[in-house]
Amino acid sequence: MEALRRDWRGADLSPRRRTILAYCEKMTLKPSELSESDVAGLREEGLADEEVLAVVMLAGFFQLATSVADALGVELDAQLTRGTPEYDHFITN
Repeated sequence: MEALRRDWRGADLSPRRRTILAYCEKMTLKPSELSESDVAGLREEGLADEEVLAVVMLAGFFQLATSVADALGVELDAQLTRGTPEYDHFITN
């Protein structure tokens, strides 16, 4: 869990989870660079269209929630705050 918190690349994760996290990172940091090949990578790991949509929707939700909270100086729910037991449970389950 600690490795995941510091940098997901150093964590012991399945290829499927690594692909999902890489997609989410690119969606967050370089969304204009996303292409069909990125979605194809998710499908190659066995994600159905509904699962791809869920990944995109969840990543988008977290981006929006974080941006709004940062802009307003609002503390997020414990489930959305790194370092809390609620966050750890949410991320690992």
